[in-house]
Amino acid sequence: MPSALSSPPSISGLTGAEAKARQAAEGFNELPRPDRRTALRIVLEVLREPMLALLLGGGVIYLLLGDLKEAVILLLFASMSVAITVVQESRTERVLEALRDLTSPRALVIRDGERKRIAGREVVRGDYIVLAEGDRVPADAVLVQSQDLQVDESLLTGESAPVRKVAVEPDAPSKDYRPGGDDLPCVFSGSLVVRGSGIGEVTAIGISSEIGKIGQSLSTLEMEPPRLRAQTQKLVQVFAVVGGAVSVLAVVLYGALRGGWLDAVLAGIALGMSMLPEEFPVVLAVFMAMGAWRISKAGVLTRRTAAIETLGSATVLCTDKTGTLTENRMSIAELRLKDGKVFQPREANDASLPGEFHDLAGFGILASAPEPFDPMDKAFHELGRARLAGTGHLHTPEWKLAHAYGLRPDLLAMSQVWQATGSGQEFVVAAKGAPEAIADLCRLGAEDRAALSMQVDAMAAEGLRVLGVARASFAGTVWPDSQRGFAFEFIGLAGLADPLRASVPAAVAECRTAGIKVLMITGDYPATAKAIARQAGLDTGDVVTGDDLRMMDDAGLAQRVRTATVFARIMPEQKLRIVNALKSNGEIVAMTGDGVNDAPSLKAAHIGIAMGGRGTDVAREASSIVLLDDDFGSIVKAIRLGRRIFDNLRKAMGFIFAVHVPIAGLALLPLIFGLPILFGPMHIAFLEMVIDPVCSLVFEAEAEEDDVMRRRPRSPDDRLFSGHLIGWSLLQGGFACALVAAIFVIGYRHGMPETEVRALAFFSLIMTIVSLIFVNRSFSASLISALGRRNPALAWVLAAVAALLGLTLLWPFASDLFRFGPLHWDDLVLTAGAGALVLVVLEAVKPFWRARLA
Repeated sequence: MPSALSSPPSISGLTGAEAKARQAAEGFNELPRPDRRTALRIVLEVLREPMLALLLGGGVIYLLLGDLKEAVILLLFASMSVAITVVQESRTERVLEALRDLTSPRALVIRDGERKRIAGREVVRGDYIVLAEGDRVPADAVLVQSQDLQVDESLLTGESAPVRKVAVEPDAPSKDYRPGGDDLPCVFSGSLVVRGSGIGEVTAIGISSEIGKIGQSLSTLEMEPPRLRAQTQKLVQVFAVVGGAVSVLAVVLYGALRGGWLDAVLAGIALGMSMLPEEFPVVLAVFMAMGAWRISKAGVLTRRTAAIETLGSATVLCTDKTGTLTENRMSIAELRLKDGKVFQPREANDASLPGEFHDLAGFGILASAPEPFDPMDKAFHELGRARLAGTGHLHTPEWKLAHAYGLRPDLLAMSQVWQATGSGQEFVVAAKGAPEAIADLCRLGAEDRAALSMQVDAMAAEGLRVLGVARASFAGTVWPDSQRGFAFEFIGLAGLADPLRASVPAAVAECRTAGIKVLMITGDYPATAKAIARQAGLDTGDVVTGDDLRMMDDAGLAQRVRTATVFARIMPEQKLRIVNALKSNGEIVAMTGDGVNDAPSLKAAHIGIAMGGRGTDVAREASSIVLLDDDFGSIVKAIRLGRRIFDNLRKAMGFIFAVHVPIAGLALLPLIFGLPILFGPMHIAFLEMVIDPVCSLVFEAEAEEDDVMRRRPRSPDDRLFSGHLIGWSLLQGGFACALVAAIFVIGYRHGMPETEVRALAFFSLIMTIVSLIFVNRSFSASLISALGRRNPALAWVLAAVAALLGLTLLWPFASDLFRFGPLHWDDLVLTAGAGALVLVVLEAVKPFWRARLA
């Protein structure tokens, strides 16, 4: 193969002094570091949330009132909530750091007339960079020399096929170039040289480069705010206002009727706590953390847990083609002989290659680099290893490469001259390249060219990248000046494609069943995009190109995305426009991708899904979740789990809402009727910060509903707490409150000591709470069906609740702290009966409410 270019005397490059001056004026070839959120800053942001502020404020008030035990325990509960939130939010944005690492490889430059190897960050505008096969381009540059240069720009364009590069014409006017497309006289920072060599003059560094502009757009984008957190905060605020008003009223009534103003303040605070759902964010945090763990078991890493709440409501899935729907590797999809016979390796069950196709495959291999770096060369070698092993056919290890001819702008073909090792026989020449170039080398007539053109068009319509293959022999001693000096014979055509992932069609079909629209957005040509879309099971009736999109205003684009399913020849900033247009239509957008070009749209989407294996650091850091196995089918698993998590979260929140009714009612009852204070701050804190969250773990582990992937996505405007769910919770809580209140009043009227009746009411309340767990395990199934579902957490929770109750009753310190007296066996039977009655009555009522909760 040709060696790297040498720098002619005319290129002396910048002087050391000029390079230093430009570096001082324009900075290093890197991106600025992102601002980091310190742990202290995160804590301060968390403390601004109304719920936590009220929790901590309540603890301080108890401390000032001298109730040290309750104050310390309550503050401990609040601190645990803060710690959970801080841990979850402490993952900082590392997008720009990943970009800076990607764009700062080592660089070979020409300075003071000599080649020097320097750090990529030290390259300045005006430097001449020397590029060879395997190099990462350190900066945007215009090529002044190019020899058979091909560059992989998939990080910027998303397309796996390398593109040809040519040197700029001496008198060509200056113009702006964008990544993608063949025969451009420029290279871009972050791209990879896969063939040939060249010298370029640097035109842009750092944030001025194409990859730098993507970094800049990332820094200005805001992540989608978590909707459930916003809804929860709003609910807590409403409860805080109502609870505050009721608490003030209770303090006034208690003080005026009983005269003990200190006890009135304590009772008011306890009532306020009973009406403030401070455990909501704890349960939300637990669900998000456990949901992230469950989704990771399906091969999906959750970088931002807020995305879990949105997964189940995704209405549109925008997917990149290369590396997402496809495997991001070129392979031989079709071999076609000049007589029209076709062999498709992926469709053949037999591992061997039919004998008549041996020459086509063998000479395709001989026309490829012996140690391939180019994806298409790799594809020919892979075909040889898979189909020609043991056939005794021509294969590069048994041959010596004698000479090579690279691609030229005027002849898009390459030839390699081989000789059998230790043999003096004539040379064998293999050529491959653009079909029209191979036709020229073979000197085909007009009729043969027309037939070849029809074959090429048919293959291109299937989304294949088509190469022609030819052979020749040579017995001379002086190599011809060009490939045209050989007498080539046309063998046939090879169609290459980036194959579709096997799991994609089923995943797309399941998305359709679940009411999720799948859009394919790619930088590839329309024919290739349509072919892949058809294989994936997407509708190809409406294809929008980048040129079409450029002519549309935002309103026109918002209208077009309602019907279009395939977008081809799309630039990075256009992907972002598509995402924003979908969002303006009220869609919940999930966006998949793996390249740098996908990062802005990944960050702007409600759910950014990056590929973990082949994806770049930039895409991963900009995303919300990462597919660890790069399997498109894992997206569907994640959506299924997202819907399950939301369903179970509604059950848990409805359960907590229902539990608050008897807690608040039993705190208010003594104030209204002049009875002994039943629950103090310690009881309520224990119920709301321990019992409720522990019980809620049962709902987190609950299996999915049978119809979870047969429903349409829930509306983005659907509230976590719908009117019907609130009504159902009030019904459950009201009945439990009435039953426990009756037990308390009857026991007190029959002369039970205050400590014993408090313990009896507390234990009865716990048993009704356990019954509410069973009632809320499923909205759509009966108790019998729900009991058939496996839920290991349920047994653990029941055991934990029993242990906690036994601890509060049998441990003197706990009994004293809770002010409990002893309970007898008949008292315990009564509490169990209360729980059973709640379960039976509510299960009988649930069928009449079920349709409203679905």
